[in-house]
Amino acid sequence: MEPPPQEPVPQPSAMDALHQAGIHAAVALQAGPPWLEQFWLLLSSHLGPGSIYTVCFPLARGLDERVSLMVLWIALLAEWLNVVLKWFLFGERPYWWMHESGMAEREQLPLRQFPVTCETGPGSPSGHCMILGAALWPVVTALSEAVARCSRSRLLRLLPFLLYLLLLAAMGLSRIFVLAHFPHQVISGSLAGLALGWGLQRWPPNFLKVRFFLLTALGLVLSALALHGLATAAGLDLDWSLRRASSRCSDPAWLRPETRPWASLCRVGGSALGLAVAAWLPLSRRAAEELRLLEPPLGSAALGLLALDVLHKLPKSHHTALWYLNVGARYALGPVLVGTLLPLLILTLRRLRETP
Repeated sequence: MEPPPQEPVPQPSAMDALHQAGIHAAVALQAGPPWLEQFWLLLSSHLGPGSIYTVCFPLARGLDERVSLMVLWIALLAEWLNVVLKWFLFGERPYWWMHESGMAEREQLPLRQFPVTCETGPGSPSGHCMILGAALWPVVTALSEAVARCSRSRLLRLLPFLLYLLLLAAMGLSRIFVLAHFPHQVISGSLAGLALGWGLQRWPPNFLKVRFFLLTALGLVLSALALHGLATAAGLDLDWSLRRASSRCSDPAWLRPETRPWASLCRVGGSALGLAVAAWLPLSRRAAEELRLLEPPLGSAALGLLALDVLHKLPKSHHTALWYLNVGARYALGPVLVGTLLPLLILTLRRLRETP
């Protein structure tokens, strides 16, 4: 009597194979030395999307005011696009996929979660890589141009771009290490960010047009609400990742509201509104010329960095609607503080000091 035919073992799909390879990459990274672990955690925790608005934007003012405004402008457009792409690409995250797929039980994976692991939005493409890659492009090009004015060495002119690529690669590895992203998600995010930065740099807006930024703020928020509403009406569940994150995060305290898509949209809308207010309250030509004569320019940048750090460390309301409103208001105040109020304060103090 012939034995019954065995059922074929199901082969993983191409996407499952990508996910499995990503999990094995995370295992290899987490097996590294402790000092490297601290480096990965430092990158993921201190160079997130929010830091572009609160750290890179004010510091870029040390290079040039227009560079800092381009950093903010590109960052908010990149973050809006990242939210929309995540909604409709339905990307998994390693820290929940390895449990949902059963891989963690089959292979007994020696993987750990961290406080920066439990992102609540979908995973593709990586927002850390995409927004960082896009927003730093004006800084990199400005640094390269500054080097070109001092040296004819092509290698030195390319050095800022080399450091930029190394930073993007390190950020991608850190996101894989903390189980927030798969390798293909950080690669796609980095490439999208690089393309956005290069493209938007070529078509800068007029930063003195109040109406343009008001319409931009309104358009970005309303279009996101409309897309979410249409997708929900069509039967798509765009909030599925919140449930996955809640069920698979090791510590509920690590589920931070700052990682939700609506928090990103508050940053985007608030920053665009802040650019509108800053355009409505610009420095006078005389004040701007006087400010350019101040040395060193990093003093204004450092003051802006300190002011935004204090602003964003103020306590927020625990009520959900007020929390989102509070976030939007803080990011709206950023461009006004850095672009108008603090420069006026510096000029006023300087004039008082020079008055006999």
